[in-house]
Amino acid sequence: MKVYISVDIEGVAGITHWDEATKQKPGYGEYREQMTAEASAACEGAIAAGATEIIVKDAHSTGRNILPERLPEGSRLIRGWSGDPQLMVEFIDDSYDALAMVGYHAAASAGGNPLAHTITGKVAKMLINGQVTSEFMLSRDCAALHGVPTVFLAGDQTLCDSAVAMNPATHTAATKHCAGGSTTSVHPNVATAMIRDGMAAALSDDAAKKLLPLADSFELELWYTHHEWAFNASHYPGARLHAPHAIKYETKHFFEIMRILSFILEPPIF
Repeated sequence: MKVYISVDIEGVAGITHWDEATKQKPGYGEYREQMTAEASAACEGAIAAGATEIIVKDAHSTGRNILPERLPEGSRLIRGWSGDPQLMVEFIDDSYDALAMVGYHAAASAGGNPLAHTITGKVAKMLINGQVTSEFMLSRDCAALHGVPTVFLAGDQTLCDSAVAMNPATHTAATKHCAGGSTTSVHPNVATAMIRDGMAAALSDDAAKKLLPLADSFELELWYTHHEWAFNASHYPGARLHAPHAIKYETKHFFEIMRILSFILEPPIF
């Protein structure tokens, strides 16, 4: 069994402020450690469920956060960014049996996490087919393009609740719930135990591996925090200005959604 694990930081246990997610800022080292611990726990759960090949993607900011020596031997770690439009699940293909996401967070405009965003702080709100869109949903649908089911998610309560609402078979581990600028988290060791056990359970559950169909067509509606960014993005082929702060883009192919996002939302922060 070959498993892809994509790991972000803004949804790990305890993290509350942007300083804690940013290199050279106070607190970053502490939450880099927690990101690594949660990634390692997901790998351990996958191994317990029989995974023979595990690829971990460091999917936060520079892509150079996870401490490689802390991961189980036998796992492989993707660091940095290739430019693949699949972004946080770059290089995923049909050779994988399952996708898991760890440290993920609520979407821009959704609340539920002081660090809620979608790809970059430039985005005030992103909708696909009228639904507020998170990085979890983008990664899930990239995997689905290749026939790979998303079986497990760890992150804030708001995101976990939305994932289960979309697919009740998805296994989740909610590391914290949030209100305004505050977070209430489980103990870091409890978070890693939840992730280890949840990952093992998800990969052992045939219902979680059922692939949900993608839509037949896609309408991206992207609201920026500054109108000049929307005007600039409206010049991407096929995009149009929808409002002073927003563009729309329509396609029958989900990969084209990822392609436009990879070109018009630089620089990403994930």
